[in-house]
Amino acid sequence: MIWSILLLALVTAERLGELALARHNTSRLLAQGAVEHAPGHYVLIVALHTAWLIGLWLLAWNRSIDTAWLVVFVGLQGLRIWVLGTLGPRWTTRIIVLPGAPLVARGPYRFMSHPNYVVVVGEIAVLPLVFGLSWFALIFSLLNGLVLWVRIRAENKALHPQST
Repeated sequence: MIWSILLLALVTAERLGELALARHNTSRLLAQGAVEHAPGHYVLIVALHTAWLIGLWLLAWNRSIDTAWLVVFVGLQGLRIWVLGTLGPRWTTRIIVLPGAPLVARGPYRFMSHPNYVVVVGEIAVLPLVFGLSWFALIFSLLNGLVLWVRIRAENKALHPQST
């Protein structure tokens, strides 16, 4: 039980820290002339992630931890750090485009267009599996897939306006 609470507390602290970093980076980018694109769906992302985390707190705080899935989750955190480090001050939770700035093409972006979303898809599925909540992982993975379908289309349109 104590390990479940500790893990949930660490994930919660990570998410809150990321929100603070995202706000800071967003403010900086907007001050440099960046433009936010498709803000309407952002509330869905916040609602989904909030419900996911609250649900985990309600259902998993006293459950045992599956070590194999925990190793996978820790690996995803390594990928998350790689993405955040690669984007640096350009990382944010919103779609913010700095006109004239080239797309990031190093780090994990050498291999795929949206590595951050690969991490998010993994986390949404894997953390519930750490606690043996496969049904919860399935439900939130489906909901996340719907939200990301909207998000990735909007982001691609913002990053590649000439191809739309």
